Amino acid sequence: MKAAVYFGPQDIRCTHIPDSILQADHEVLVKVNATSICGSDLHLYRGALDGIMEKGKSQTGHELIGEVLDIGKAVGRFKKGDRISMGYSVSCGDCYMCQVGQTAHCETTHKSVYGFGLPFGNINGTHAETLVLPYADGHAIKVPREISDSAAITLSCNLPAALIANELANIKAGETVAIIGCGPTGLMAMDIALQRGPGRLFAIDALPQRLAVAQKKGAEALNTAQEGWKEHALQATGGRGFDKIIEMVGLPETLQMSLDLIRPGGTIAALGVFCADTFNLNLADVFLRDITLHMNGFANVQPYLWEALRLMERGVIHPEEYFSHSFALENIDQAFATFFNKTDGALKVLIKP
Repeated sequence: MKAAVYFGPQDIRCTHIPDSILQADHEVLVKVNATSICGSDLHLYRGALDGIMEKGKSQTGHELIGEVLDIGKAVGRFKKGDRISMGYSVSCGDCYMCQVGQTAHCETTHKSVYGFGLPFGNINGTHAETLVLPYADGHAIKVPREISDSAAITLSCNLPAALIANELANIKAGETVAIIGCGPTGLMAMDIALQRGPGRLFAIDALPQRLAVAQKKGAEALNTAQEGWKEHALQATGGRGFDKIIEMVGLPETLQMSLDLIRPGGTIAALGVFCADTFNLNLADVFLRDITLHMNGFANVQPYLWEALRLMERGVIHPEEYFSHSFALENIDQAFATFFNKTDGALKVLIKP
């Protein structure tokens, strides 16, 4: 079958690998109807995580909408023909960590993540014609056919992460809010935040086309590529800083940006995927300014799948509007390059096997 395999930095190719087969009673075999590239996949693409990938063998991709082809004997929640998605991390649903909602830290699967290299189980990825979902009963979900493929894909990662960011930020009506990073997850977090009645909401990014999308939704734009943007941000908050900040980039400089812009007693919800080994955190500053800092990039998305699905079913969120490009699986290299370089304003890409 065809699948995307990591060969090195900026070298992810569609190649032929052995067909996916069931090997355990808790597994489900799925035909991939559509998948996508997450912002976290770009860490792999640019080589920041080169050491964790087995070159020529490790698959990529963790976002899915597909159809069940076969099930193991122990699977109870799914049958052949079901349309399903799943959380990006493999969770059994039964261990202590799953029971307390920390599904990304499942004790049975040892933090396995689809398509993310050796430390995370080195299991199959969604950039393929088919894949196997281990412990499917624990972290997969049926998706109504009324939900489009592109919208359904965001159940695996983007939309639940946006929900988690808002829960951690705990935005109150009238507060001044900033969202740093206007990629798909940042924009979905903004969609949810706007439902909470903030007094002012600022979208912070360096790409004008993404800021334009945010402005159409009702956000005020701050372009970090423009001189004096930070002074303008502080001026807009009366010099005190933002009440709440959602960070969706995952770089040391954007975390520092969040700390620079938050008011005393404010809350930062950092959902970006951080790969840097170190960060010079000024603990005295955090302590003296009473800052609440949540870092949850390795997000526990499975408990939020139902809520994310309900938001789409009720028309509150329309994730499909953030898909800007479509590619065949055979052109996965072009899809990664387009998304990485933001070619033609690329925001999120749809991939069809």
